[in-house]
Amino acid sequence: MNIVLFDEPEISVPLPLSDPRAQHIVTVLRKRAGDTFEAGVVNRAAGVARIGAVTDAITFEFTPQTEGLPLYPLHMLVGFPRPIQLRRLFRDMAGLGVQEIHLAGTDLGEKSYRDSTLFERGRAEALLREGSAQARSVHVPRLFRHESLEAALEAAGPATGGRFALDVPSRSPRFATAPLAEVLASEGPRPPVWAAVGSERGWTDRERELLLGAGFRLCGLGERVLRTETACTAAAALILSIMTAPKNAEV
Repeated sequence: MNIVLFDEPEISVPLPLSDPRAQHIVTVLRKRAGDTFEAGVVNRAAGVARIGAVTDAITFEFTPQTEGLPLYPLHMLVGFPRPIQLRRLFRDMAGLGVQEIHLAGTDLGEKSYRDSTLFERGRAEALLREGSAQARSVHVPRLFRHESLEAALEAAGPATGGRFALDVPSRSPRFATAPLAEVLASEGPRPPVWAAVGSERGWTDRERELLLGAGFRLCGLGERVLRTETACTAAAALILSIMTAPKNAEV
């Protein structure tokens, strides 16, 4: 936790010592009265908090300094993975600074994953915040859930910017994949960027047709079949490395 995040109503009231954030401030950061720590208001401002007192709660005064690191115009469209993979995916995508995560039911995906308890009681939001806090960001990716790939593509809207769908190599010329790194190096990721990653068993030909029809280019990350969260992290890192590179820099 490289920045302590608060909702706006929390920033002006004492933080109970029983709160995990308070425990982090006292036991990990070893802060006492008079000390400061990095703090932020979710999706609003980053700054510094000065501790007034530590009793059964931490009283502090927050001073905003910046609007915080902005999220990148990258939208991840992901077939529902196993809940244990989804936990890691949420942290990693938030840490990388993607703008939106769209989870979609897929033809070959396990339908029970869509009903995971991970979506109850703010657990998913907590994981996204955890990833953002680790990255010292106050901005948290938005999360959307869709029943099907069709619904997710409808939410994506008209084909603008760069659109890439990760896929395994195919024997069919219709569904031939190009190496993502080469495509990005030659074309550049024109924002806003959408990157689609299938669930564990990949895309069906029907879904490949849908993706192509929505302006996605089928791309690969090599010959190996990767876990969903691994493919998401690798694809996002590749896209962001070029998206954030100086215009005249060689990648």
